[in-house]
Amino acid sequence: MEDTNRAWYFVERPEGEPDADSFELREDDVPEPGAGELLVRVDYLSVDPYMRGRMRDSESYAEPWDVGDVLKGGIVGEVVTSESDRYDAGDLVTGEGTWADYSLLDADDVAPVDPSVADPPAYLGVLGMPGRTAYFGLLDVGEPKPGETVVVSGAAGAVGSVVGQIARLNGCRVVGFAGSDEKTEWLTETLGFDAAINYKTTDDYGAALNDAAPDGVDVYFDNVGGPITDAVFTKLNLDARVAVCGQIAHYNDENVPTGPRKLPMLIAPRAKVEGLLIGDYVTRFGEASEQLATWVARGDVAHRETVVEGLSNAPDAFLGLFSGDNIGKQVVQVSAASE
Repeated sequence: MEDTNRAWYFVERPEGEPDADSFELREDDVPEPGAGELLVRVDYLSVDPYMRGRMRDSESYAEPWDVGDVLKGGIVGEVVTSESDRYDAGDLVTGEGTWADYSLLDADDVAPVDPSVADPPAYLGVLGMPGRTAYFGLLDVGEPKPGETVVVSGAAGAVGSVVGQIARLNGCRVVGFAGSDEKTEWLTETLGFDAAINYKTTDDYGAALNDAAPDGVDVYFDNVGGPITDAVFTKLNLDARVAVCGQIAHYNDENVPTGPRKLPMLIAPRAKVEGLLIGDYVTRFGEASEQLATWVARGDVAHRETVVEGLSNAPDAFLGLFSGDNIGKQVVQVSAASE
């Protein structure tokens, strides 16, 4: 075990799109666990779009970070020291930790990692918070039925890629929006989407949807917002359901722009629009984790992680989410040979 603990601190609230000025890497003492705690060597840490909201000094569904806080997020790592009867040194666990070499976690708030089911980084993606978000967001909010058409924005990301595959398992036609030809090819060739639209090279989203979803849209899983959502709203079928999971197109806006007024598009189809927060389903996490693990082990749900090497590159990994650098889940491998 090292004598010092590198950790990333949040040092400046960004205006608009964040940059490196918001982050500072410092060296601290390795923390010591108290009763019921685990000292975990962080192998992988998660960076996620929702973290942008935690950088604002305003109320949100995720508690804002204070300037001077150590950055927090999902981690996977090995228990170094245990002050709990539930875990031993050497166990692999996942939970909410810090952007650091070592992190203290409450033993009651972690879950075991089984590498025989999937590689450890998958526990930050398909087998972690993004996978559970996809599971409950699609099945409980979207309520897909066999033969319906499901459209997913941000479809090549950690949540959207799982949404599309669950929709396929439920007998739906699946259409995804993504930001490159490599991503759209992954969606159709590997994940089994029926059609995929490269929003960066498509001038008319409505026309593209007419081709990809000729029978209209029954379920829309929205990770993005913006012009894609404007276009999808014009294609909603009778009794369509819209699950609003994220709005990454607007996360860096200081003033949210007023776009076309699309609410009238909900009247004729009597569409339902519902926001979702994964925390509302905490009592059912076990259900989702068990089903997702079964699908992954069986090969019914594929996954992909974009791994950025080195704790020193964690801010770059986070910032890369807003330029679409990742395919699947973006994670940071904390210890890298280059450091």
